[in-house]
Parts: sequence; C-alpha cells; structure tokens
Amino acid sequence: MAVIAVTKERRAGETRVAATPESIKKLIAAGFAVTVEEGAGLSAAIPDSEYAAAGAKLAKTAKAAAGEADILFKVRGPEADEIAALKAGALVVALLNPHQDKTTLDALAKKGATAIAMEFIPRITRAQVMDALSSQANLAGYRAVIEGAHVYGKALPMMMTAAGTVAAAKVFIMGVGVAGLQAIATARRLGAVVTATDVRPATKEQVESLGAKFLAVEDEEFKNAQTAGGYAKEMSKEYQAKQAELVSGHIAKQDIVITTALIPGRPAPRLVTAAQVASMRPGSVLIDLAIEQGGNVEGAKLGEIVETANGAKIVGIANLPGRIAADASALYSRNLLSLSALLLNKEGAYAPNFEDEILKAAVVTQGGAVVHPALKA
Repeated sequence: MAVIAVTKERRAGETRVAATPESIKKLIAAGFAVTVEEGAGLSAAIPDSEYAAAGAKLAKTAKAAAGEADILFKVRGPEADEIAALKAGALVVALLNPHQDKTTLDALAKKGATAIAMEFIPRITRAQVMDALSSQANLAGYRAVIEGAHVYGKALPMMMTAAGTVAAAKVFIMGVGVAGLQAIATARRLGAVVTATDVRPATKEQVESLGAKFLAVEDEEFKNAQTAGGYAKEMSKEYQAKQAELVSGHIAKQDIVITTALIPGRPAPRLVTAAQVASMRPGSVLIDLAIEQGGNVEGAKLGEIVETANGAKIVGIANLPGRIAADASALYSRNLLSLSALLLNKEGAYAPNFEDEILKAAVVTQGGAVVHPALKA
C-alpha cells in the first residue's frame, strides 16, 4: 500500500494545505495510506482531530511524515529538510513554480525524486478536474474584487436613497482568463459597471455573456493572439502601443482596475504604465494579480499597497487564494485526489504510468535529472 504524506506549508504567507479530511477519506478508499504532519491544516481551519477521524496517521514532524512516504503532496515546493527525508524515487506533487524556483527542482533531482508540477497539467478535457491553476485562479479573481472593494472604500453598486444617489463603481478587468472571468462575475454580482480587455479574441463573447463590455484593438494580430493551448501570446510592440492608447483614456475614468495577465515561463507583461496610473482619480485602486511574476502595473511592489502621488493605490498582494485558505485547500485537494487516480493501475496497485499524456506533460524531475523540455531549454 502506497503512503501519501501531507506536510505543513512553510513558505512565507502560505496558509493552504494539500489535503482535507474529505480528500483523505477518498484517498484511503482508493487504497492509499495517508500520513499528515501535526498542525498541517490549522491555517485552513482544519484541526488534527478531523484528519485523524478521516483515517489519517498523524506524524510529529515533517521529516517523520516525509520519511515514510511514497508520495508527498504539497501546495508549494518542499523545503530542504523534507527533500532530504524523502526515500529515493519518491514522488512529489506540488505547485513547484518550476520556471522560477530552480533551487527546489535541482534539489529534488539530486535526491532522485520524481516531481510533478501541477502548473504543467495540460489543459485537455480529461485533465480539467486536476487543473490546479484554474481552481486557484478562480478564487484569486473573486478575492481580487473583494480586496479592491476594501481598499477603494466606497460602495460598488448604485444606491438610490432618500439622502441621494450613490453612483456605481467602474471596474476594469485586464486579462480575461479564469481569474479575470471570475473577477468580472464577482464585480457584476456586487453591482459595479464592468469592462474588460484581453488579447485573445475568444474572450470577447465570454466577457459579454457575463454582462460586461469588451474593449480591445481588434486587428489581424488580435485575431491570431491565442495559442493552441488557450494561452495568450506575447503581443508585438506595435500592438501593445495601439492597445495602450485605447485603454489609457478608459483607465483614467475607472475606480478599480484589476490586472491578471500572465505568460507561462516569462515575466508578466506590462499592462499599465506609470503615466496611466497618474491619470487615475484620487482613491482609485489597481489590483495586480501578476505581482509574483513581476507585475502588470508599473510601480507595483510585492506584498505592498503603494499610494501614488495622485492618490491612487496599487495593491500587490501575493497568494490571493491563500486568503481564502479553507476553500482554496478544498479545491486544490480535489485536484490532487483526481490526479491520484493516475498513480494506480487497473488492479488498484501503486504503479504510475508516466507515459500517460497528463503525467508525461507534468513530470519535471525524474531519474536524477530535470527532464521537462521547457525547463531543460
């Protein structure tokens, strides 16, 4: 029987956990044994007693939990002591930040661990239930609107009262992926007037279906601005200039701007310049969801709220899903639960088929080396 270990997250600001009592019950029913480090779920409001009731064994330390594991489930990459404790050939599954956290990848490779980066789960139909980027981006988009409303300090919906009318807030979403769509839906539910922009033409219909207005330069480059995998391509300097001119006047009239644009393996594209920020009204807010990859907004700082000379505020909060730790953990643990089915053969024995298209796309270290083509290059 293969043992899955779940340890406490130790990266700064990480409040999520890789398994919940619900997922542990199902893992055990599938034929795994599960060991959980004591205190692993406390920041996500899950006490040890609930893990024990679900059938998990509790371990005093991360080293004790990882040392007996065939599989280590994490939210973020494991720390050095956890890697050192692993059995040779153990499987590690986590959001490994593979393009940026080379140190962890190299340590896993040196240990002889096989590592699966949840960021590399392919966007194909059968892998949708394993798509951790999407599950967490959904929550990030929701939380971005909540954070924006909090910092903005005014009402989002129009309110007609005996004392007068409060105008609806204007919210502009830049980048309409999973996070952007959820931000649109949330802002609309809260009564804001919402506009959105994206370089991918397929998003126009999605934006309008949510009751928001779409804004983009719709030229030939725009029509071909999406990869086969559904990601945005990096646009030419010429297109970026035309788009910047279009949105500059728009940004100046907005109360809340939320930027979500990311390109896998590259720094986040610059969407909002200092001049555009300077054009905004006092009290307006920019929420930069791409802050951990350098940010979309000029002047944004990781982990800070920057107040500009004109009174606008640029919010660079990292790990927004971590601010909804219970729900984020529940969704992420279901992603891992779905992935775990690929680790068993038809007889229910632990025998990962690394030729399966999902596992093949997501394995980043194996056999003592970093093996993913995107990382080797």
